[in-house]
Amino acid sequence: MADFLTLQEMAVKARTNLSRNHWDYLIGAAETETTMKRNRASLDALSFRPRVLNDVSEVRAATEFMGHALRLPILLPPIGSIQVFEAGGGASVAEAADTFGAMMMLSSACAPGFEEVAKVGTAPKVYQLYLVGDQSWMDDIIARAIEAGFVGFCLTVDTAVYSRRERDLLKRYIPASGRQAGVADFGYQAKMTWDTVAHIKQKFRIPLWLKGINTADDARRAVEAGVDVVYVSNHGGRQLDHGRGGMEALPEVIAAVERRVPVVVDGGFIRGTDVIKGLCAGADLVGMGRFEALAMAAGGASALVHALGILEHEIRASMALLGAPTLADLHPGLVQPSPLLEPVHVLSAFPLLTQDY
Repeated sequence: MADFLTLQEMAVKARTNLSRNHWDYLIGAAETETTMKRNRASLDALSFRPRVLNDVSEVRAATEFMGHALRLPILLPPIGSIQVFEAGGGASVAEAADTFGAMMMLSSACAPGFEEVAKVGTAPKVYQLYLVGDQSWMDDIIARAIEAGFVGFCLTVDTAVYSRRERDLLKRYIPASGRQAGVADFGYQAKMTWDTVAHIKQKFRIPLWLKGINTADDARRAVEAGVDVVYVSNHGGRQLDHGRGGMEALPEVIAAVERRVPVVVDGGFIRGTDVIKGLCAGADLVGMGRFEALAMAAGGASALVHALGILEHEIRASMALLGAPTLADLHPGLVQPSPLLEPVHVLSAFPLLTQDY
């Protein structure tokens, strides 16, 4: 890990380690990839308004989320087929989360199985489920997740159908998550409604997350339905094309939720300054999917721990330079819209990259 002084170097190593198919799966998105570009653009189009002459001799970036102490206000989010980037898959992510002190969300579309991953370390873990079975099947999975020790259960609600990801289609490549979506039972995902949410809340005592909320109306309805965590996400631009960027959708969701439940956001967040922008807008946690995948591809659990350490340095240094010694000092007045300086792409946060993307 001493070879990696920057996150950009880890991205280069990931590209070296991965086949073209797996690299394109990591960085690709749906159809024209416009939503993915807007994720990045919505972050790059915000600039900071730093405050000076505040005592920042001690900067604290640790937080508590739903009773769990976290070293940083970030989430290692669910990545389908994470095992193609590093053989340990979800177990390696769990190991890294435990070592560093982070929260992770495990995808049901990755290996190894969720009950095996639950045994790795003591970091808080949330289980994300795609519905490929009926209500009794779902109930059994939720009960087993609770028994295994998961601290939350998540439904991904922006994946009624599997999108057309043309980087994969052009090569006639079907990733493992795509093969799962190709089975007939994936149709249960399209049948999911607010009644599904009501059923889970009535039957189970586990915090329920909804991942894929993008509007104030759905955010309000989620809170009224008893959802415990609203997760703003467009699936990294990998589902609906021509959607808004994550930072475009976040403010209206924050306003609609009115601090009644925590709000998590993802979509293009890959640097410490990105995390700070999300927190300034009101998010409680920031999900960093491609960050996680790049680190895993660069060197598995140890590389992910190292990447989190670099991220922590970026966050703490930027907080100090903003005049914000604690997370509570971050607020909307510290950012403002500004013109984009360069064309954006999925890895434009790493402008010194020489590898293709």
